[in-house]
Amino acid sequence: MKVLVTGARGFVGKNLCLRLSELERFKTLHFTRDTDIGDLDALIRQADAIVHLAGENRPDDPAQFERVNAGLTQKIADVAARSDTAPPILFASSTQAGNDTPYGESKLAGERALEAYGEAGGHACVYRFPNIFGKWCRPNYNSAVATFAHNAARGLDLPINDPAAPLPLVYIDDVVAEIIRWLDSDHAPGLHSGEVAPVYKTTVGEVADRMRAFAAIPNTRTVGDVGTGLTRALYATYVSYLPTEKIAYDLTVHADPRGRFAEMLRTENAGQVSFFTAGPGVTRGGHYHHTKTEKFLVVQGQALMKFRHMVTGETFEIAVSGDRPQVVDTVPGWAHDITNTGDDEMIVVLWANERFEPERPDTIAHLIADKSA
Repeated sequence: MKVLVTGARGFVGKNLCLRLSELERFKTLHFTRDTDIGDLDALIRQADAIVHLAGENRPDDPAQFERVNAGLTQKIADVAARSDTAPPILFASSTQAGNDTPYGESKLAGERALEAYGEAGGHACVYRFPNIFGKWCRPNYNSAVATFAHNAARGLDLPINDPAAPLPLVYIDDVVAEIIRWLDSDHAPGLHSGEVAPVYKTTVGEVADRMRAFAAIPNTRTVGDVGTGLTRALYATYVSYLPTEKIAYDLTVHADPRGRFAEMLRTENAGQVSFFTAGPGVTRGGHYHHTKTEKFLVVQGQALMKFRHMVTGETFEIAVSGDRPQVVDTVPGWAHDITNTGDDEMIVVLWANERFEPERPDTIAHLIADKSA
């Protein structure tokens, strides 16, 4: 399918064109600000479908609203109606359509042009998008999320007029997925409307607070629930705005004769991840926990892990190696230690199910060689 994307170098256009390039069933044709308007007819006549994303949001000349949002849409509809294939058209409108502003009126005019296209037998689908956010959106323009992410990543103030102002959001990946679903669907004649889900309901202040928390991670080493929902999408967006000099950051490394230890990451509800090292013959650990449990993964070297039950005195051992990655759980009520049995430095990744709190460490020293419990 040949898909003509207008506004191909805009925020949504860049994300959509990249995704379409990953799918063999699509070939994209691009219309951008640099494309000669005289080439538009030929592009439309080649297209099997049109995704019309081009638009003006904050032009220097307000007349651009009418020329682009209304006029360009009308031209696309007219040329498509005269073509042999009458390609289906998806129009990126706005929730502000018809709101008595030059922008809103121009978007509504574009919708009406496509309504006429549908009445003449073509297929048109209008999406009134709320605020779209994600990677590659222009900061300090018309997206609070992009501005907050850009500024937070650089230690700048976040401009907020009303923290309680509602901010309905849709994520760029969900928008792209919906556009592809539309491209793959049947296209009945007429004017149709489409929706993107999920729409996240939040406020300006809540988004700003999350961006500040993301920016603090190199210091707090603590991340929230960044694997699901709105926080997942906001976190991915924040990271996409990091300047290259902030992509890497140092850890606090604690060193003693046994080796090195550094905490990599804390989570709010799922513990923390660390790593430690040990030289040949060095033993680390020698303690037990009442509730805390850990997962050890030797990624370099040879090691022997020893365990002793604190009541029965039962013992057992597990030999592990970086050549054969295995996760070893520590069990509450069992003392444990780990000894480097190889000739090189041992490196171990460690996950604990709870964050270390100095006032209640739940770590009680006990040497495995000690026969008393």
